[in-house]
Amino acid sequence: MSKLIQFVANHDDLSTDKGFQFKFYCDKCRNGHMSRFQPNSIGIAGELMRAAGSLFGGSFYDAGTAAYHVQRAIGGKAHDAALEKAVQAGKTYFRQCTRCGHWVCPNVCWNHSAGLCETCAPDEHEELASQQAQATSEQIHTKTRQQDYTKEVDFLNKGGLAQCATCQAKLTAGQKFCAQCGTPSPMAQGKEKFCSDCGASMKHDQRFCAECGSKQ
Repeated sequence: MSKLIQFVANHDDLSTDKGFQFKFYCDKCRNGHMSRFQPNSIGIAGELMRAAGSLFGGSFYDAGTAAYHVQRAIGGKAHDAALEKAVQAGKTYFRQCTRCGHWVCPNVCWNHSAGLCETCAPDEHEELASQQAQATSEQIHTKTRQQDYTKEVDFLNKGGLAQCATCQAKLTAGQKFCAQCGTPSPMAQGKEKFCSDCGASMKHDQRFCAECGSKQ
């Protein structure tokens, strides 16, 4: 019966015909550990010789056979032994949670006081800070929607949109004069006449303002 090998759920096999190497990852944050390179000296020479013979001594069809021999050079007992050795060394860099079974890095994803991974037992200070930040974001979201930012906007556009004829500044509905240059609003012209100096209401046939006396 084959031996059960732990700690192989999250790993990359980087082995080549030159030797064996593996990269192991934390199940939570994906931080990793690279195993030491182990040269492949068991049976590699014979298999690579067969691979070369299949590729260069036969037809193009034999390229598949060559790939098979290269795979045999990489795999087999030497590969399994190298993996088991790398697993034993790699396990020392991670902790296994007895609740969920995940292997995690001790510096970032392990709750030392609880003896469990932080997925199963979040750090109380980190969790509090996270929840406070989330609550703050939710409250800002709610309060900004309670505030009316459009009460001055004419959604029905009853007064129409206009620009100052002199400086092209935007004019709001009911605005008598341009706030930038003082030019009378085109929306007010033809309806009412106002003094260009003091803004007092005037009749259309008035030549002087009754309030300030300025000539119009």
